[in-house]
Amino acid sequence: MQRWAAGVEYLGTGYGGWQAQPGVPSIQEALETALSAVADQPVKTFAAGRTDAGVHAFGQVVHFDSSAARRPYAWLLGANTALPAAVSLRWVQAVTQPFDARRSARWRRYRYVIHNQRARSALLAGRAAWIARDLDAAAMHAAAQALLGEHDFSAYRAAGCQSRSVHRNVQEIAVWRRADFVVLDIRANAFLHHMVRNIAGVLLEIGHGRRGADWAGAVLAGRDRRQAGMTAPPEGLYFVGPEYPEAFGLPGPATAWFP
Repeated sequence: MQRWAAGVEYLGTGYGGWQAQPGVPSIQEALETALSAVADQPVKTFAAGRTDAGVHAFGQVVHFDSSAARRPYAWLLGANTALPAAVSLRWVQAVTQPFDARRSARWRRYRYVIHNQRARSALLAGRAAWIARDLDAAAMHAAAQALLGEHDFSAYRAAGCQSRSVHRNVQEIAVWRRADFVVLDIRANAFLHHMVRNIAGVLLEIGHGRRGADWAGAVLAGRDRRQAGMTAPPEGLYFVGPEYPEAFGLPGPATAWFP
């Protein structure tokens, strides 16, 4: 059996998320169907991170094992021919067995994109969260710095989160404006369920001026999800991707090119 790693780009609109589930179209199901056709045998994939319904990815990374004798380009071309337009393999590479797409990752990066304009955009539907009221990106950025470092992120995780540990280490977080877009970039060793969307929801309250810049830190310290803000909508969220130790020889992390 040869282990393979692959980079996957997808638009999550119309999908029930990464994970395969009965009766709901998923990215995992679409990818496994395409890879199985190339291998002429069943293929099971394992991802660096499970994205929710409507969430997109610049550089999801998966691994799979197969005894089928295929070259990397055969996997790439064959799978992309069979995949729907919203899902694409960007690269495929042979790796050694110790590699695991989830466990081997050193950190992961997400981007949350807000279209901050009075009128909604038809072209951005499903690709960015639309917020009509003006946002103070500088205040959001200042507030977000309270989340840097290793903390108990209980207040920023979904009620149904099944992670055994609530501690995560946020290594970078920034909010910035580009024309009509306000963008949240965040990098951490790992993320809890809905963690980025819940952070975005808190920062939106601050950006609207309904809460002070110290509220993000106060929510964190309170460790109570009920005292936090809304969960921001999924369509603005992009999994930029993970980074792995250089020893695996994989391509570098994906570039978040939107907006």
